[in-house]
Amino acid sequence: MISPPPEDARLPVQSRGVGTIARGFAGDGSFSSSRKRYLRSVNLIEYLLPRTQPPITFSDEGFLVHDPKQDDPVVVTATIANWKVHKVLIDQGSSADVMYWSTFLKLNVPEKDVRLYTEPLLGFAGQQVHARGYVDLLTTFGAGPVYRTLNVWYILIEADTSYNVLIGRRTLNQLGAIVSTLHMAMKFPAPDGTIVTVRADQKEARH
Repeated sequence: MISPPPEDARLPVQSRGVGTIARGFAGDGSFSSSRKRYLRSVNLIEYLLPRTQPPITFSDEGFLVHDPKQDDPVVVTATIANWKVHKVLIDQGSSADVMYWSTFLKLNVPEKDVRLYTEPLLGFAGQQVHARGYVDLLTTFGAGPVYRTLNVWYILIEADTSYNVLIGRRTLNQLGAIVSTLHMAMKFPAPDGTIVTVRADQKEARH
C-alpha cells in the first residue's frame, strides 16, 4: 500500500506511505571494522559528557490492549527519507537497523547512495544473510509537535519478511527509548525533554 498522509503543517517533513511488502525474517547484525572504528570515535566523545534524560514511566492508564496473554511485537510507523513507512518492527534483540531491499526501492532514494557492506548478517537460526550495502537515511519517530529525527544507518538486505524495516538497539539507544511490549508502545525524550509516546497503532501522545 502506498498512500499520501493527511497534510499537516506540523509534520517535520513531507511524507508519503509505504505499506507491508514481504514475510518472515528478523535477525542480528554485525558492523564492519571501519564502521566500528568510526562509532568508537564518536562514542568516545559522547562518553566524556554525562548522559541524562527525564524519567520515563508506564502506568495502568497506558495499556493499549487489556489482555494479559497478548504477546504481539511492537510495530510502528516512522517517516524515512520523506516517506511514511508502515510495518517498522521495534526489535530489541537486533544489534543492527535493517531495511529490506524492496522497501528501499520504494523510497526513490538513488542507488548511488548505497555504500559497500561486506559482512553478512546472522539470522535467528544462525543463517547468514548477505547485505546489498548500507545507506544513511533521516528517520523520524513521532509526529506533529513532538518527534525525534535521527540519521539511521540501515543495512540493506533481500529477505522474506513481514516487515519493511527493523529498528535495533543502536537506534533505540540513540533515542533513549524504553519499549514496553505490555503497553504496546515505546517512549523517548524529545529534544526539549518532553516524553514522546509512540504506540503500536501509530498514535502519539504528549505528557
